[in-house]
Amino acid sequence: MKILVSNDDGYRSRGIRLLKEALAGLAEVTVVAPDRNRSGASNSLTLDVPLRVFESEPGVYYVQGTPTDCVHLAISGLFDFEHDMVVSGINDGANLGDDVLYSGTVAAAIEGRFLGLPTIAISLCTMPDAEAHFETAAQVARQLVGQLLQSPLEPTLILNVNVPNVPFAALKGLRGTRLGFRHRSEPILPAHDPRGRPVYWVGPAGPQQDAGPGTDFEAINQGYVSVTPLQIDLTRHSALPALQHWLEGIHA
Repeated sequence: MKILVSNDDGYRSRGIRLLKEALAGLAEVTVVAPDRNRSGASNSLTLDVPLRVFESEPGVYYVQGTPTDCVHLAISGLFDFEHDMVVSGINDGANLGDDVLYSGTVAAAIEGRFLGLPTIAISLCTMPDAEAHFETAAQVARQLVGQLLQSPLEPTLILNVNVPNVPFAALKGLRGTRLGFRHRSEPILPAHDPRGRPVYWVGPAGPQQDAGPGTDFEAINQGYVSVTPLQIDLTRHSALPALQHWLEGIHA
């Protein structure tokens, strides 16, 4: 059993190191991750320049590219062996609700699924200036991977896992959830560079809007690990008949 581990916080992050250690007893683990923090990279691929891969220590590689680049390279010919699963994380921060659209952590898992492997993205819901319990998320990841090995799920699923930032003993349990929804992002933050020229920071994520029963937000707020099954197919199938009727009006 061979597991590919990646992330978007970079190969030197504490989360990816503890994830590798947690999974080492279950399988042979290879790390391929960005050379620096690439949070918010989403599913972007580097297509305009060649990618360089370096080995920092046995079994740990870093790429001058995005999380998607890392997983794509690792599965599509970088090695002379095949991986059986992709686990992405442990992200330093939550990936709840519409965060998944921007998340490089989730994107790494999605790329693994694109290329035919079962995948998990795992994030720790840290807050600024608070102690980060990455060991909790690492233990949860080990449990989930162990369960997948014993009882595989439908292979098209991508598991988006968010873990409360508490000691492992304080977790209430695990819940299957749906994605919630945030309000629109906060306004951009204007500033100036050292030469007085205007620059802008993207504003913080918006507060919870749909955080009701069954959502990933609710599970985290109540102290449960949130496990959300994602899929690649973005088609809104229920809208197809109405859309076809609307299109026919163009030729009337």
